[in-house]
Amino acid sequence: MTSYRERLSPPPQVFLALLMVVPASVLVFLPINVPVGWAVGVGLFAVFGLMLWFGSPVLTVDDEGFRAGRAILYPGEIGEAAAFSGEDATAQRGTRLDARAWTLFRGWVKPVLKIDLTDPDDPAPYWLVSTRHPTRLSAAIDGIRPRTPGR
Repeated sequence: MTSYRERLSPPPQVFLALLMVVPASVLVFLPINVPVGWAVGVGLFAVFGLMLWFGSPVLTVDDEGFRAGRAILYPGEIGEAAAFSGEDATAQRGTRLDARAWTLFRGWVKPVLKIDLTDPDDPAPYWLVSTRHPTRLSAAIDGIRPRTPGR
């Protein structure tokens, strides 16, 4: 059963900015054929919009573990989870970031969740993941975490 799911999709402002491809295409095709310019512009907007949407990673917490994109943490590998927002999130992504950490950032999602790992063989000390709802994701992860860390 999935207890948390979030797609790190771009905000509407990105899609509005992407709309600028339509008049740009019309302008490029103006000397050749205006309807072709409109068709190319709308087609490019649709293709790039779909690429942005479906290329966005999905965060999922279920009985199998925590998935961030294609990566997975099994419940026995999950340690403490800490939510950060505002200046603390910026510091976690910048000056306090361990170079060995596994990261999944999106520039349009500011808050982050730091998940400590209990696997001593894992070279990454923690995962740092962008999320719009760090406290809800932290609560969902705590719900699947075993009470005694490790396998």
